[in-house]
Amino acid sequence: MEGTAIVFISSCLFSILLFSAAADTIYVNLPRNGHTITANQTLSDGDTITANQILSDGQTVVSARGEFEMGFFSPGSSSQNRYFGIWYKKISNGTVIWVANRETSIPTNSGTLRVTSKGIVLSTDQTTDNIIWSSNSSSSVTNPVAQLLDTGNLVFGHANAIKKQNFMWQSFDHPVDNLLPGMKFGFDLATGIDRYLTPWVTDGNPFPGNYIYRLDRNGFPQMILWENTNVKYRIGPWDGSGFSGFPNLTRNGIFKTRFVITQTEAYSMFDLINSSESTLLRVAFTPNGNFQYLIWNKQGHVWSVYLSYRMSDCDSYGTCGINGVCNAFNSSKCECMEGFDLLKDVGSGCSRTVQLKCGKGDGFKKYKVRKLPDTRWSWYNMSLNLVECGAKCLKDCNCTAYSNTDIRNGGSGCLLWFGDLYDMQGPLTDGQEFYVRRAKSELTENTHFRSKNSKKPVLIVLIPVLVVLAAVLGFFFLYILRKRRLNRAANLKSDATDERERDGLDLPLFDFVQIANATDNFSSNNKLGEGGFGTVYKGLMEDGKEIAVKRLSKTSRQGTKEFKNEVVCIAKHQHRNLVKLVGCCIEQDEMMLIYEYLPNKSLDFFIFDATRSKLLDWATRFNIINGIARGLLYLHRDSRLRIIHRDLKVSNILLDKDLNPKISDFGLARIFGGDETQANTRRVVGTYGYMSPEYQLDGLFSVKSDVFSFGVLVLEIVSGKKNRGFFHPDHHHNLLGHAWNLFKEGMSEEMIDSQLSYKVHLSEVLRSIHIGLLCVQQNPEDRPSMSYVVMMLGSELILPQPKKPGFFVERNEFVPESQNISLSCKEMSITLLEAR
Repeated sequence: MEGTAIVFISSCLFSILLFSAAADTIYVNLPRNGHTITANQTLSDGDTITANQILSDGQTVVSARGEFEMGFFSPGSSSQNRYFGIWYKKISNGTVIWVANRETSIPTNSGTLRVTSKGIVLSTDQTTDNIIWSSNSSSSVTNPVAQLLDTGNLVFGHANAIKKQNFMWQSFDHPVDNLLPGMKFGFDLATGIDRYLTPWVTDGNPFPGNYIYRLDRNGFPQMILWENTNVKYRIGPWDGSGFSGFPNLTRNGIFKTRFVITQTEAYSMFDLINSSESTLLRVAFTPNGNFQYLIWNKQGHVWSVYLSYRMSDCDSYGTCGINGVCNAFNSSKCECMEGFDLLKDVGSGCSRTVQLKCGKGDGFKKYKVRKLPDTRWSWYNMSLNLVECGAKCLKDCNCTAYSNTDIRNGGSGCLLWFGDLYDMQGPLTDGQEFYVRRAKSELTENTHFRSKNSKKPVLIVLIPVLVVLAAVLGFFFLYILRKRRLNRAANLKSDATDERERDGLDLPLFDFVQIANATDNFSSNNKLGEGGFGTVYKGLMEDGKEIAVKRLSKTSRQGTKEFKNEVVCIAKHQHRNLVKLVGCCIEQDEMMLIYEYLPNKSLDFFIFDATRSKLLDWATRFNIINGIARGLLYLHRDSRLRIIHRDLKVSNILLDKDLNPKISDFGLARIFGGDETQANTRRVVGTYGYMSPEYQLDGLFSVKSDVFSFGVLVLEIVSGKKNRGFFHPDHHHNLLGHAWNLFKEGMSEEMIDSQLSYKVHLSEVLRSIHIGLLCVQQNPEDRPSMSYVVMMLGSELILPQPKKPGFFVERNEFVPESQNISLSCKEMSITLLEAR
């Protein structure tokens, strides 16, 4: 039989029977026992690779109808670097749609692919000793088979299971830079699979580039394009029929898009409307970060752009800042919703004309936008209707807007936003309806939220009665409340006077009229910020001295105790790195603290802003780190009484005109006397992301609790990233876990803020990261004291090796719709009552 092509057909070797062959194709059954098929032979018509068979460089496998082919290839003009991938067979330019070993190339003619009981293994020899890539299946499979399907999907599993579309592993779960019809794009919490795209770094190099396109798990799932850790673009949330930020996606006759959300899974998928046609469509993620729907032009033999996600400047994330709406049809581009005014800084966004007063008659105004706000700070429930949704939002002071999750059939589902609104697109007369919280004085009968299910005849009778009853009860409670507040203020003023006389404090008591005149009657134009205590205003005294006034809000959870605590803590202590208390005002139901005015606001105003962070070079940041350390050392050791701050965070570090740091906000601080070093509490107070494990979990606090918070601050100052809410495409650790991983791998320099210039003192930066990790260790006894921290920062002492940091966990931030959980804004102070 020499010179004749011999075809061996054996049912024990293949899962399907070969039934046709072209005249110029040799169909070969792969032999068992690890033998290699000869070079340049092709497996076709749905042939499978079974256990112990080897596919070597130069050999390919073709899907049943010949649509796709897999094997070894060299990208671009290079012939040295080889990769194993899948590409279109019938298209002349062989467009690659999946690569296995994209991070590690293989020398020419050395690559082999083997199917084992554990999965598909790519190595540089005919054994599994030098593994380059593997599918990493979770368990062993008897009679394992790998097959390339006509969809372009490489699958692995038991031979019989594959016939039933039951796969142990599939390449569709691990996309590279292309999406094909039938591929899921999203995550599955039950299996841990996260399907996202990363483009080739260049057209000739499949190594992952700097971009990542992912379905975000925070709040209501939405698609976000990241460049490193910066959001570049996002599609608005799914509204039941399409994406609010990309309406053209649903207006076509070629494909249809689906978006699925369950308790454990969320994904997007597109399918061809007429699968019988020979239309070739794919979604490609290009090296420059473009996301395009491409259709094959048969006449021109090229891929033509059918749809592109980014079409105008308004598609760039957050172009118009907080609460701003970007309108590509408007010459000024940025506009505000009714009830909001543009901020002075171009692109900074919009501020409310009238501030909200929770519980004082807030309501909602209906708007329309083409792209709804960023949903990372949101909560949703698919079963609530719009009326129930509005009522739920109204009960939460942090809720600022709401809408339906599905606009079809009159609307259903509930989506709530918390805090400021980001990345909206206009015009405001077109798009999906959503409701934004407004103050009572801005609302009319038509704009105030009112239940649509109310029965008017009943209301006509009940409303007058309820109004009169509420008025009587209201006046009674106001009288009692005012009497108590006056008594409290009188006692507080007496206590403050006694405290001043007893301790010899030179702390002036200002009149209310003085402070009102200094702040232009607490004008919103003088507002500097707002916190748990209340609002802070800038003031100008008659002698020309500038002050900052912290006015206790009537709705604040903090009160007399915190007010007295701050007065006592800060008035007794003077240090260049502690904010200076000028005086206080206690009059009737008003309580105010008067501070020195610091023109540069707080550290978070700079460090987390892409533009302003450039003003903080490394020398300035290192000076801030040292200043905070010296301020804490003074509180812990050098002051007359030991003080534990308990709420150390970036927003409580103020900066003077020379950007020197000053620790502020002592409302939650605790004073220790004598040899006292540790205490416990049932009232855990502080801010997530900064609290030490032993304090947050067990209520135990000590000077080492502040050391932990200081360590978090150091890592945030070096990286320019927040510990809470930190995102990295390769893992789900917080900033502490990310820093720990880089430190163990000797790659701590990757922590450095990209906004810093290359003129940094590298050894100083790495030393700071090392010290930060020492401060955030899990066990309080392992953390250094602040005196040792100051010494380490100012010397070349050999540093001990840190242990694993506290709260070093893989977190899961997706909230199933069945859980009744409200997600607040980006930084949240908490008070938890724990039984003991």
